[in-house]
Amino acid sequence: MRILLTLLALFSCNLLVAQPYSATDGRELPRGVIIPYASATDAAKGAETHRYRTPITEWTVAGNRLSADVISTFAWTNRQVMLHIESALADYELWVGGRRVATNRDGNSPADFNITKLLKEGRNRVEIILNQPSDMTPIEGWGRPSEALGKVWVTAPPTMGVREVLVETTMNKENPAEATTEVGIVVKSYALNPRTVRIYYELDDPAGRTVAHGQSDLTLQMRGEDTVRFLATVSDTLLWSRERPQHHTLRIRTQREGRFTEYHQYPLGLRAVTFDKGKVAINGREEQLTITPCSPVATPEALAEVRRSGNNTIQLEAGAVAPHLFAVCDTLGLYVIAQAPIDSHAAGSSRNVGGNPSNNPAWVPFYLERVENCFHAVKCHPSVIGFSIAARSANGIALYESYRRLKELGDTRPVIYPDAEGEWNTDRIE
Repeated sequence: MRILLTLLALFSCNLLVAQPYSATDGRELPRGVIIPYASATDAAKGAETHRYRTPITEWTVAGNRLSADVISTFAWTNRQVMLHIESALADYELWVGGRRVATNRDGNSPADFNITKLLKEGRNRVEIILNQPSDMTPIEGWGRPSEALGKVWVTAPPTMGVREVLVETTMNKENPAEATTEVGIVVKSYALNPRTVRIYYELDDPAGRTVAHGQSDLTLQMRGEDTVRFLATVSDTLLWSRERPQHHTLRIRTQREGRFTEYHQYPLGLRAVTFDKGKVAINGREEQLTITPCSPVATPEALAEVRRSGNNTIQLEAGAVAPHLFAVCDTLGLYVIAQAPIDSHAAGSSRNVGGNPSNNPAWVPFYLERVENCFHAVKCHPSVIGFSIAARSANGIALYESYRRLKELGDTRPVIYPDAEGEWNTDRIE
């Protein structure tokens, strides 16, 4: 009984000394980057600016406050309006038209915000207020980037449309020369009444041959979400690998009441990753990983040099990741262990009250948010073959729960914590 009371007292003290940081609110659920295009041509060339996408490039800086104007256009009528912030120097608040939209405690990961209801016709003021000094400093022990903001843009998706694309490939046990790919097109409705949309899809192989196509009608209730799925059989010679980093192409268009409302085009590197008894297998073939640490803002030239040096895998260091990095690794055939933006080494290794945040229950929600944001942002990149939950961050309840959370997502890739020092919250890669 005395031991139980002691443990309860320690837990209570830990909560008492915890900083009363507010949680993230007002942002969309974490997903990969989704950009609705106004035409198939715009989608094919990945147009930076078109009727449904407007980059915000001119910012006024006053201390920790960045402001810019967004012009609401007629083309956005009867659509949703999303503000995308690629990354920020610190956690931040978002304001539109003098009203607070959201608080985001993870400025390192891409974030989307629905600002539809706050826009008025014509000019609208957008403000990003960086939290300086940041409440998140104890878990961000790396050098700060030179730029306050990554890319920021506004998109206008339809009220019912594509919100995410998922892909999973498995090798066929009966025929190892083939694989089965399941593609999921996640559709979300923001409408207050039932709506029906028709989804057209086409999947082409690296040579431009169509391997799957079709259409599906989907009806969603108020603010509902569902997934349209289809299967494709793929020869193992057309799968993505480090020797042949080739891509299929997925094209999507949505139609409602006879009108096409959006177009999408994505490169998909189809490959199967399995992890068993410390061994990583790609497309059914066991891989011997040669891992080297890598800056999250490494240039394409630096990544190419890693590939030439004979290393086949990079493990990213903590921090906001340059937007080009994963796409470059997808093209080079360079494996990546993605790193959640958590590094609390400055707090030392103590697990006592007032020690490292990794063993403080009050920090658990912030750790979980960051590992989930990292996972969802990069999960569909074929180069990503594993995830690291933190760097140089001692150990404790926040990292135990982070490991558990990623495992609950059901992904087959390893989840590691290099500094676990023999504890259970890491997968050992041999």
